[in-house]
Amino acid sequence: MAEFFEALNQKHIDFIMDQKMFFVATAPKKGRVSLSPKGLDCFRIISPTEVAYLDYIGSGNETAAHLLDDGRITVLFNSYTRNPLILRLYGHGQAHAPGSARFEELMPLFEESIGIRQIFTVQIDNLQTSCGYGVPVYELVEERKTLGKWAENKGKEALKDYFEEKNRSSIDGLPTT
Repeated sequence: MAEFFEALNQKHIDFIMDQKMFFVATAPKKGRVSLSPKGLDCFRIISPTEVAYLDYIGSGNETAAHLLDDGRITVLFNSYTRNPLILRLYGHGQAHAPGSARFEELMPLFEESIGIRQIFTVQIDNLQTSCGYGVPVYELVEERKTLGKWAENKGKEALKDYFEEKNRSSIDGLPTT
């Protein structure tokens, strides 16, 4: 059965830290809903009511645009082990660009690497657990190394150009910064 909570407890934190993948959903006031899978070691618990994740440059920047427009965000964690559980964090998010005070405050929590675009923080309004009985059991084989290799091959200057071309607005034309 589904249960709601006002803040993360230790059981929730332990569950989150065991997951190798999560999903982020956002939507603007008008336009498309975005649902993005996230992997790598990029999620951190700041407090029982705040989390953060490191975001890498990609083909779009929908989350940043949607948060500027509307602010709402849902982060979903699934158990893929024999112990089913789904955990959803409902809240309001904000993007913190490199060089901003909050980015500099949070970056020591993460490993430095090429291709970092921003850090997102989420102020948790509430969270929900549910059974997850319909989620299949999967086994992680390995983390992909493709994103890091792609960013290294492009180089810092080409990544800046790529960001300007592909990440300054959403697919619906909303600004990202």
